[in-house]
Amino acid sequence: MRLGSSRLPLAAGFVALGFAAHLSISWSDAAKIPGETLHRPSALPDRIILTWAGDPATSQAVTWRTGASVKRPVAQIAPAEDGPDFVKRADEVPVVSEPFLSDINEGIYHTARFEGLKPDTLYVYRVGDRANWSEWNQFRTAADQPAPLTFLYVGDAQNDIYEHWSRVIRMGFSEAPKASFILHAGDLVNRGNRDAELGEWHQAAGWINRWVTSLPVAGNHEYGTWQEGRRALTAHWRPQFALPENGPQGLEESCYWIDIQGVRFVILNSNELVEEQAAWLEAVLAANPNRWTILAFHHPIFSSARGRDNRVLRETWKPVFDRHSVDLVLQGHDHTYARSNLLSGVNAADPEGGAVYVVSVSGPKQYRVQRETWMARAAERTQLFQVVRVDGDVLSYEARTATGALYDAFELRKVQGRPNELISKVPDVPERLGATD
Repeated sequence: MRLGSSRLPLAAGFVALGFAAHLSISWSDAAKIPGETLHRPSALPDRIILTWAGDPATSQAVTWRTGASVKRPVAQIAPAEDGPDFVKRADEVPVVSEPFLSDINEGIYHTARFEGLKPDTLYVYRVGDRANWSEWNQFRTAADQPAPLTFLYVGDAQNDIYEHWSRVIRMGFSEAPKASFILHAGDLVNRGNRDAELGEWHQAAGWINRWVTSLPVAGNHEYGTWQEGRRALTAHWRPQFALPENGPQGLEESCYWIDIQGVRFVILNSNELVEEQAAWLEAVLAANPNRWTILAFHHPIFSSARGRDNRVLRETWKPVFDRHSVDLVLQGHDHTYARSNLLSGVNAADPEGGAVYVVSVSGPKQYRVQRETWMARAAERTQLFQVVRVDGDVLSYEARTATGALYDAFELRKVQGRPNELISKVPDVPERLGATD
């Protein structure tokens, strides 16, 4: 026994050295798996993602992709139970399929819409073709009345997504595992018409997309080819996301609104038809019965990076925000972090009332901050995710870094007959500015 214990580690050491030497030779000859191979669709469902196309209290949409060989896709759903017997009571729902030819492959996107669900109820679902199934996944419908709500907000993932963004979205989920949805503020990928980049985005989030609903915003990198004299939204957008079609004509599923537990969320498309959206937004906000209003779009009203300004957007949209007492505006695009206090007026000159404006980034592409007076907190060279919670008359906000460290925080409180009250809860941590590459 003593002989074995003394000699085996020595032998193992020689084996390890030989293996390492072999690897050192092999690494120089390593070849990256081509996108055509890595992201080739098959009969097994992939890119499964939950979205909302209707009322979150009574419906849920799911989309997924397969190879072209799948002819009879199916989705099943049942109320969740503590054991496996829910399978006996699972219902099948119709599936709409759309063949899709990308730059590297040919497949089919499928969409199922679960309707007539009970509010605030946990369900299980799966998708497949009866021979090849996904796992059983779970989601909870929203309450049909105001109730505590938590969601995640992330800025641009965009570049090196699987390598660098994975840990951010996973850390976000670990920090808020009961989040109702994830709001993506645009530039999900760098080149919206490249299938491999979209595949990487789905891989990075993995099963989180199957459990937590996504609300995506169209960024400028979701736009590519020119059609009829203007850049067009990627053809991947609508097949892979089933979203509300209640926006202006021509912006279906990239400009929309949805009510969730006492909050009206409005997703705008800052890439095109800006004036048309202003008129549409007036009507949407005028008819808003909710206590809270949160907007999201890609290009910031107040830019945080050097040499970038969206004056036309600000002058066209911000007066609408002010007239209708919007509470919070969530944006991306500038690859920095910046957060205001309450801002009213096109030039941010009036600190009384108005909304809080946030610009954030979750991916590794980073710019420099151009410090402006409107900024209450800023950062550069920092990947972040945000956790937002709404409970009655209080909205709480936290910005956390890729390691989970708290970087920024505040509360908004509703005050009868007066503008919101903002309570700063910034941690005692220096601003991350002036970093070197």
